[in-house]
Amino acid sequence: MMGPVRAVRTLLSFRPPRLKSGVKCAPQAFVAGTVIRSCPTLGSEPCARMSDGPGLRAFLRPPSKGEVVREGLGEEEAADAPPYLIGEPEPGGNRSVYFETYGCQMNVNDTEIAWSILQKNGYKKATSCTEADVILLVTCSIREKAEQTIWKRLKQLAALKSNRAKSQVPLKIGILGCMAERLKEEILEKEKLVDVLAGPDSYRDLPRLLTVAETGQKAVNVLLSLDETYADVMPVHVNSKTKTAFISIMRGCNNMCSYCIVPFTRGRERSRPISSISQEVRILSDQGVKEVTLLGQNVNSYCDTSEIQFHTREPTRLSRGFSTIYRNKHGGLRFACLLDQVSRIDPEMRIRFTSPHPKDFPDEVLQLIQERGNICKQIHLPAQSGSTAILEAMRRGYTREAYLELVERIREIIPGVSLSSDFIAGFCGETEDDHLQTIDLLRQVRYNVGYLFAYSMRKKTHAYHRLADSVPAVIKQRRLEELIAVFREEATKLNTELIGTDQIVLVEGASKRSKVELCGRNDGNIKVIFPNLVIPCDWSSEMLVSIKPGDYISVQITSANSQSLKGIPICLTTLSKSTKVTELKTVSNGQ
Repeated sequence: MMGPVRAVRTLLSFRPPRLKSGVKCAPQAFVAGTVIRSCPTLGSEPCARMSDGPGLRAFLRPPSKGEVVREGLGEEEAADAPPYLIGEPEPGGNRSVYFETYGCQMNVNDTEIAWSILQKNGYKKATSCTEADVILLVTCSIREKAEQTIWKRLKQLAALKSNRAKSQVPLKIGILGCMAERLKEEILEKEKLVDVLAGPDSYRDLPRLLTVAETGQKAVNVLLSLDETYADVMPVHVNSKTKTAFISIMRGCNNMCSYCIVPFTRGRERSRPISSISQEVRILSDQGVKEVTLLGQNVNSYCDTSEIQFHTREPTRLSRGFSTIYRNKHGGLRFACLLDQVSRIDPEMRIRFTSPHPKDFPDEVLQLIQERGNICKQIHLPAQSGSTAILEAMRRGYTREAYLELVERIREIIPGVSLSSDFIAGFCGETEDDHLQTIDLLRQVRYNVGYLFAYSMRKKTHAYHRLADSVPAVIKQRRLEELIAVFREEATKLNTELIGTDQIVLVEGASKRSKVELCGRNDGNIKVIFPNLVIPCDWSSEMLVSIKPGDYISVQITSANSQSLKGIPICLTTLSKSTKVTELKTVSNGQ
């Protein structure tokens, strides 16, 4: 078979065949395979002019330095080969990219996915925005304040872009994530400096989008997917020094809560195969990571139907008294199965998960959390409101009474569990009585950690189309402050009860407020601060060692407030050892 280069050579040297005597034919010129017939009026003059003009070779440049010749071409053929027959350089062209991440943990994981994709396409990592050729903002749209932060940042980057030296490649700026999907038209019209827009399901397309942007065009892909989970993309940690990691196990949400923009910016639920998640956990374990957080917009609604043997008719079991607006799922491997498998991979790796929905806590999930020593005894249980009327307007699928019954069940199965929650102040139609019911719920449940915000209406949501944002901003703010005050009061009481106890802490690094102190988090995800001392390497050892990030240490708590604990480090330990000590203490107290 004739090769492509030889075919081009044959074409260039082609001469019209001689015809048999007596056969007349109009003169023809052959240029790159195109037949140009002579004009009846001018005769063969065009053919003569074409033969004197430049040939195809005049329009083909030789390969530039650094281009890789495609395999299969000989040296002689490669020297003369046109550029479209030569391997193209990597799309990144060794350009540097800098990420700025805003919002939730899912955006941290999205940053790692995007960086993995770009790194494989020839991009390198910039350590600051001033040295970057590409700046990508990974954005959040959950509240108006989050979007305002991005608008302000874009104005700052405008100056950086306009002051770019002419000797450098032009700076490209991209918006990734939820804000890109929600405000695509507004961003392109309002901020002319934005070159690339990529939604949460479009990160695979980033190399192409950036290539398009290099030509001076705007590059946009904000299409939502029904099946994209990035299961085959191994995230590259932006901060390789940390001993904790986030793993996305599912994307999107089906709950359609009336206040929430997530289903419209991240699409419907789809789950990664358990095999893909387990592989990532093993890799992180081999890298020395000591804690992973499983991520999803409704993480405990996980359902792996990737293999035919998982397709059963068994329905999803919900928490008692909870319902959904969508049809019950059937078949698949559920969240309890995933937790069971990933917690067995490395007994010395902590497992957390967020953000769950209260409806998806059947007893088998709670019992597994209690039984498995490396699954943290901490549950995020978003309430949003303490009023049944407001919960109905929010389309949460439960009542105040059902929520309190679930809290009681959780504390019955997992004694000493740490609870956290989300609350919204001033939702559509919220009365003063509704607000007081939420305050009462805060006092009754008592949370260790809370995330409280004033309501911010989002376009596209059910509330935007069907409800009125009727609570004035000043009242929202006052109610929010009251909720925060009550939360802090109860959290302080809870944390004070830990004074005198020994807490197993995973060391994260230096404290932000003191150079002589370190910090980490206990099993309940509460920050613990302690002095940087040398400590025994075991409960019974006299050998002293320094404390370093990634160590598990026992810390005796000496003081507490609503946000953190303080204590004295006792010794190094492991999760396995600390579990045995806890079991011995339990048996001893029982006797």
